[in-house]
Amino acid sequence: MLARSLTRSALGRSAVPRRTASALLRSASQKSAATTTSPVSPAPAANKSAKSAFRVRSFSTTMSAHANLAPAGDNTKPPVDKVVQDIADYVHNYEITSPLAWETARLCLIDTLGCGLEALNFEQCTKLLGPVVEGTVVPNGTKVPGTPYQLDPIRGAFNIGTAIRWLDYNDCWLAAEWGHPSDNLGGILAVADWLARTNKAAGKPAPTIKDVLEAMIKAHEIQGGLALENSFNRVGLDHVVLVKVATTAVVSKLLGLTKEQTADAVSQAWVDGQSLRTYRHAPNTMSRKSWAAGDACSRAVNLALMVKNGGVQGIPSVLTAKIWGFYDVLFKGAEFKFQRPFGSYVMENVLFKISFPAEFHSQTACEAAMTLHNELKKIGKTSDDIASIRIRTQEAAIRIIDKKGPLNNYADRDHCIQYMVAVPLIFGRLTATDYNDDVAADPRIDALREKMTCVEDKTYSLEYHDPEKRSIGNAIEITLKDGTVLEEVAVEYPVGHKFRREEGIPLLVEKFKRHVTGRLGKEQTEKIYAASENLESLQKMDVDSYVDMYVTKA
Repeated sequence: MLARSLTRSALGRSAVPRRTASALLRSASQKSAATTTSPVSPAPAANKSAKSAFRVRSFSTTMSAHANLAPAGDNTKPPVDKVVQDIADYVHNYEITSPLAWETARLCLIDTLGCGLEALNFEQCTKLLGPVVEGTVVPNGTKVPGTPYQLDPIRGAFNIGTAIRWLDYNDCWLAAEWGHPSDNLGGILAVADWLARTNKAAGKPAPTIKDVLEAMIKAHEIQGGLALENSFNRVGLDHVVLVKVATTAVVSKLLGLTKEQTADAVSQAWVDGQSLRTYRHAPNTMSRKSWAAGDACSRAVNLALMVKNGGVQGIPSVLTAKIWGFYDVLFKGAEFKFQRPFGSYVMENVLFKISFPAEFHSQTACEAAMTLHNELKKIGKTSDDIASIRIRTQEAAIRIIDKKGPLNNYADRDHCIQYMVAVPLIFGRLTATDYNDDVAADPRIDALREKMTCVEDKTYSLEYHDPEKRSIGNAIEITLKDGTVLEEVAVEYPVGHKFRREEGIPLLVEKFKRHVTGRLGKEQTEKIYAASENLESLQKMDVDSYVDMYVTKA
């Protein structure tokens, strides 16, 4: 009645005569038919002698192009897509036998947890953590390392995953798609810890760290295997889609789902709304890139639990369905390609970030800049004496981190190769705090950035994709104001590369101890490392007993 009264009142004040609803629709339909350039036509000019309260706008009833292309509905249930089935088969049936994979997973576990603890020193990170409702403590819930929080496994996965990824300092995988496979630990550890505490409360056996390491190896393999030949970034999708898929697969097994249910859950991960890369690139780079993986982990755990507890069914042709499947909607009609079957290749060859908390395509550039900083000191020069800098790099680095113009925040700076070269050239260091506003305010940094030019080295680009090399080469040449050209410094493999693993492991352990000590103190750090140092004894520990060593009371 109120709506009717208002309408009559408004029309009553207008000089435009009232028209029936059917007349209005006929008029709109005629105007729509006469207009083909826009689904919504502009309103007709107002009557100069009257100001109508309402104008009739034309509208389109034409269906979308997608709808017009839809085939006649054959409702025969299709078989599960091969990619989805292969993932489920791998998770449930494949036995990890590689000693290198197991040992690398041990190193990856401690390094990843250390990175998460270090991130807790940054308020922008910690403000996102904890329960949704302040003060909530979940009985037998997931404990978040470095904090007193005890949460449900979905929120726990977000907390752990966000802390792990915040500083861009955990491991890395570079191929057609980029990513950080240890991001999956956010979901793996959250589920395993919750299960351990819940099972013990019910008098049942608890998952062990061996279960966590196996899940890590397999999540690495799923994410990295999909990334080898398939570029999600080239269609605008963020690599965290692979975190969601990989985490969903491995936590499904941890939760006790059958192979068929795991396939159901994985299909749900593929159909789930996927993140765009917008927040990783100029001019929109911002902190979502630091919590996107945490979000992916939490969504993965939620989907697996929905299949387990709610009996949610799968979508058999989620990838291949014509018109509506992932390939047609999001991958330009292309199907996924695979370089090798799932095994343990990715964990064996994963890249550790050891020397610098920097986007991985810049790691060797940072190392070269440190060398050149020392060369400048030897000849009595500083960054102020530099006239120009040329950086030879890979095509991927130019697409991701070659930036000009102002850098607006922490996330902007740790994804700018010019910034990550300028800081070590000036200061002889690059730490996580060097991306903060106070350091970035030094005018020498932007002045030096302006003197840099990035050029693609085709050999570096080729060897970046070579499965036998997987190099991440950078070379820096400096020309001084007096015309002197310093000898170019080239670094093809970072310290965290498999080819430099022997050199890198002691430094990785130092990094871990430094990060844990900063949060938990030296005495507790030594206890944790003693429990983590030997693979065989670590594998036997119950997950909750190991996690308890990392938590705080306040």
